[in-house]
Amino acid sequence: MSDTTRAPAAHLPSPSPRRATTRAVKGAPPRTWRSAPLRRLTPWLFLLIPLGLLITFTYVPVGNMIYYSFTDWDGVSPDRDLTGLRNYTDLFTRPELFRVFFVSFYYLAAAVVQIAVALYFATVLSFDLRLRNFFKGILFFPYLINGVAIGFVFLYFFQDGGTLDTLLSWFGAGSDHAWLGDPQSANISLAGVSVWRFTGLNFVLFLGAVQSIPGELYEAAELDGANRWQQFRHLILPGIRPVISLSVILAVSGSLSVFEIPYVMTGGATGTSTFVIQTVKLAFQFNKTGLASAAAVVLLLIVLLITWLQRLLVPDDEVDLV
Repeated sequence: MSDTTRAPAAHLPSPSPRRATTRAVKGAPPRTWRSAPLRRLTPWLFLLIPLGLLITFTYVPVGNMIYYSFTDWDGVSPDRDLTGLRNYTDLFTRPELFRVFFVSFYYLAAAVVQIAVALYFATVLSFDLRLRNFFKGILFFPYLINGVAIGFVFLYFFQDGGTLDTLLSWFGAGSDHAWLGDPQSANISLAGVSVWRFTGLNFVLFLGAVQSIPGELYEAAELDGANRWQQFRHLILPGIRPVISLSVILAVSGSLSVFEIPYVMTGGATGTSTFVIQTVKLAFQFNKTGLASAAAVVLLLIVLLITWLQRLLVPDDEVDLV
């Protein structure tokens, strides 16, 4: 028989990858009814302890605080009679309780200074300079010190005839001015202490953000003839915008809730009382825990409102420097 009369060879279809995969899977142990639910529960098992701690030490105390704000509890007696909105009415009809918010403007201005100083040093020390690690440690060190210790150190620093007066006398500018004796100088002094303490935190945040910018962008900017100021304006500042936004939120909320430094140094005297110091005195000095809880709730709502407005006005858009 000639070749032309032979029947064509049968072309068998090759096994598809899907079938091969199915055959390979057949060799694996079969899934049981227990495996799928356990796989879904595995992430929650890892989150169980953190969520338990968060609920126990954050949300439960906040819930209790909200409940206490509707009572006349004195903080000691087991009796807690519901009073409705009386604490909030009393709070908003007494202007002297909100007058302490004016003190927060000193700390807000100090926060602007500390952000500017931290941004400057973070930009300068991000470049290759001698002893830059040494200066990084100097800038961050004050943030590691306990706030109570800082309060006592600067209490002796600003007292009459103390360290500041001694330093001024060396330059022939001796003064018998009581730095913590009148409201204006006392608040400026306390705000200056907050600048010294919290600049390191903002410095570390900014430094990490600056160093996260790819080095190729700096090289390209230098090839294009950009100087340091132009690199900061068109490269660094847009690249760390989300971190600056976070620092502004922390600065505003921190200026509204200042407590430890003025409490240790002046106890709220000479016009240095903040809203938190006043709330603590309402609770533990005047035994008005219900009214103090209402004040704490109001402060929480103010901080949340300001944070929401800041996020609304300055959204964290995705930064694209390329």
